[in-house]
Order: sequence, then structure tokens, then C-alpha cells
Amino acid sequence: MTELSRRTVIAGIAASSALAATPALAAFPDRLIKIVVPFPAGGTTDIIARILSAKMPQMLGQTVVVENKGGGGGTIGAAETARAAPDGYSLGIATVSTVATAPAIQPKTPYNPLTDFTPIINVAATPNVISVHPSFPAKDYAGFLAEIKKNPGKYTYATPGIGSIMHLQTELFCSATDTKLTHVPYRGAGPALNDAIAGHVSMMSDNLPSSQPFFADGKLIPIVVSAPQRVASAPNVPTFAEVGLPIVNRVAFYGVVGPKGLPDDVTKKLHEVIKKTLEDADIRKRIEETGSLVIANTPAEFAQQIKEEFEVYKKVVQDRNLKPEQ
Repeated sequence: MTELSRRTVIAGIAASSALAATPALAAFPDRLIKIVVPFPAGGTTDIIARILSAKMPQMLGQTVVVENKGGGGGTIGAAETARAAPDGYSLGIATVSTVATAPAIQPKTPYNPLTDFTPIINVAATPNVISVHPSFPAKDYAGFLAEIKKNPGKYTYATPGIGSIMHLQTELFCSATDTKLTHVPYRGAGPALNDAIAGHVSMMSDNLPSSQPFFADGKLIPIVVSAPQRVASAPNVPTFAEVGLPIVNRVAFYGVVGPKGLPDDVTKKLHEVIKKTLEDADIRKRIEETGSLVIANTPAEFAQQIKEEFEVYKKVVQDRNLKPEQ
């Protein structure tokens, strides 16, 4: 075989290999996709993941399953996503707790929220609310602020746990208003709400959807919400932005991420599919019924949002000298 012939054969083999490889890339996905929810079943994070997983297969042509991996305030499940192969078949739901508040307050979080994930899309956001027991001396924001300013440390606030967005957001509120409240952490919103309704704590800092059912019968009185605008279930209650605290007007969010190093074409396809899913009227309705707002931003916008939330809550932890056991 001449040298020219040899080069021609080698070039032909290389070209054939390249052509053979192309369908494999274009075929994503060619097997089941797993979405890890870093919290137990039944919560808002889990519900939103299952709403997505029920619709996505229609556009992907593959099964999408949800796997709950709770513990560590969401960090155990998030760490599993961070350690997964960057091929698009192992995804996770990222929340403010897993990529901002928990890493901000826990020095040994087993991942870096800014570098160990590939943000794909922020699916939805949920407003938060501070509400008080009916025995509290004030029933509106102005009276509430005046009362806690007069009595630093006297009043207690319940949250679903140390390092939750409700914990750090309330501390951010205290920092911004030069007030002091005493934190009483619980293991989840349910037990915290029970004690708030019973009057064992002065107030509750919570996701709006779980506190909302107790407003109509007066078991809890909403004082201020973190939301883009006033919410339908409490139309007379101002947002933090309205009372001059835009830095506190932060929401909980639920987004989809992959491990770092996810190929651009896979990220793009997943983003397009989830965005299309969120354009479906029934899907939007089901998400909104959880008390959440559909977001559907770009990967770059979601990455910036994660960075901003982490930096805000890291500063709260430093400024308030908060510890994981507080």
C-alpha cells in the first residue's frame, strides 16, 4: 500500500468514526433520567419535581423518575447530584436552602454551590410570610415593627429549621430593621406551625403555602410577605419591598441543576424541554396551585441568582454571627 493510499484509508476510518459518533450525541437522552429531590416526599420541592417528571417524557421520549434523598437540610441529596456523572441522566432540584442558606451556615457542606453544579433552569418560586399568633399585641406591619423594637429579644419566631431560608431571611430582616427576635427552630414546618397556632411561639416564618390555610379563620395573622407583589390570599398585607426592605424581599425557589461539566448541548436540550413543559397551561396551573410562581429563566440567569442568594445569606451569617447549632 502506498503512503497516499494509507493516508486515504486512515482518513476514511476517522471520518466514519466521526459520523458514527454523531448519532450518539444527537440521541440524548437514550435512557431513563433521574431527578433527585433533596427532601422527603410530599413537600413543595417534591410536588414540583413530580409535576415536571410527569410531562417531560412526552418531549424527551424517555422515562423521568423522581428520587427523594432527604437529610442534612437538603445537602445529602444535593451532594449526590454534585457527584453524579455529567451526562444529563442524573439531575437534581436546587433550592435556596441547598445552594445558599445551608452552605452559608454549614462550614462543612460537601459541595461548592457556585462551582459544583450546572444551572439549567429555575422552575418556580414561592413567597414567604411572617405571621403572628392572635395574642400578639400588633396586627399590622407598623405596629409589629414598633412592638419588637420596644422589646428586643422578647418575642420568639418559629422556623422549619436552622439554616432554612426562613431562619436566615428573618435574621436578615432583624439586621435590616435593627431588631432582635429569638429563634426557635423545629424539624419541619408542620411542628413549627402547630406551636405557632397554639401560641407557644410569638410568630412563624414560613413558606406562604403552608401558613396560608390558617389566615382565613384567624389562627395566624399575616404581617408581611416576600413576593414580587401582594398575594391574593392576603391582599392587605404588604411585601417587604413596600415597607422599604427590598433586600429582605427574597423568595424560595426550585430549579433544576446537573453536576458541573454538563455538556452545553445537553444543558440546552434540557432547558428547552423544561421551558416548553412550563409553557403548558395545565402544568402552570398545577404549579400555581402549590402557591408558587412559574419562573423559567435561562441557565445564565439562574447561575447569577444562585450566586446572589449565596452571597446575601453568607453575609447574614457573618453579620449576625450565626452558627449551625443556633
